[in-house]
Amino acid sequence: MAHDLRRPVRNYTIRQLCHEFKCTPRALRFYEDKGLLNPARDGMNRVYSYKDRGRLVLILRGKRVGLSLAEIAEILDLYDADDTGVAQAAKSLRKFQERIVALEQQKKDIDDAIAQLEMGVAAMENRLAETRPDLLPSAEAYDQMLRRRLDGMEGGAEA
Repeated sequence: MAHDLRRPVRNYTIRQLCHEFKCTPRALRFYEDKGLLNPARDGMNRVYSYKDRGRLVLILRGKRVGLSLAEIAEILDLYDADDTGVAQAAKSLRKFQERIVALEQQKKDIDDAIAQLEMGVAAMENRLAETRPDLLPSAEAYDQMLRRRLDGMEGGAEA
């Protein structure tokens, strides 16, 4: 007996997708303008299919890892050209590998910048300790500043 493995027919409103993915209607309309999403219309309302929802998942994941919208479009277009997904998977693999290399380099650059800043901080602290210790922030003030920053990041207020 053959089983129908296709997804059930399900439609979503713009409000439902915005709520689920914590994005704005403006973002969805932007992706539509760029040709990344193609919702159907019911009068003036956009009606998103299960496929549109899946494309949105890929768009948001691609953006999260730093892919450009053009790169995301390339990957999404391959799905339409080859329903088996093999070409899409191969292209995605290459793009992901490239992003890993770029992010590893960024990570190294950030680590190097932090090390340079730490050396600069140590040198300035030593100089101030010798000449004007009254200008050094107290360890408690420094600790409080770090805690405020960390609390802000954990609460979702990342810059």
